[in-house]
Amino acid sequence: MTRALIVIDMQRGFDDLDFWGPTTNPDCEENVARLIGEWQSTGEPIVIVRHDSESLASPLHPENPGNALVDAVAAADPALFVVKSVNSAFYGSPDLGAWLRAESIDELVICGIQTNMCVETTARMAGNLGFSPTVVLDATRTFDLSGEVVGVGVVQRTAEELMATTALVLQEGGFAKIATTAGVIEAGAPG
Repeated sequence: MTRALIVIDMQRGFDDLDFWGPTTNPDCEENVARLIGEWQSTGEPIVIVRHDSESLASPLHPENPGNALVDAVAAADPALFVVKSVNSAFYGSPDLGAWLRAESIDELVICGIQTNMCVETTARMAGNLGFSPTVVLDATRTFDLSGEVVGVGVVQRTAEELMATTALVLQEGGFAKIATTAGVIEAGAPG
């Protein structure tokens, strides 16, 4: 066993568009469910990661209903369940990196929310820690983002632009491979 599916922050709170703003990729949840189904059929390990926000105002705070996992993810039987309050799944509990090494897993297939936040951070760290990460881009999604950046001014990016930029940086920066759900499923389990 050398490959694991890492499902990041697939939580009901991300359906609150009044809080997060415009989003993209309505097929994300369905694609994550397809990946989970594939992993379950091959018996490969699934790691579920949940974000427990420390801010009570966040839909992802443990006391809020939005902290709950979406149905397809909640129904999965994970080999490991990680809880975190920061961007990287490697800084959660239990220790993801230690578990992966103990299980001799070196290939990570990563999906979930948000593409340019927790998914990207986890993929970057995975590569830096010596794992071989693949981000399944169509099994991720994110939200429009804007803000005042010192020395630059107001910067605005749509969710589509952020997903494309994340994929470009991860791939061309050598942090992770980029794949599609169909491509990962067609490739099947490593032989």
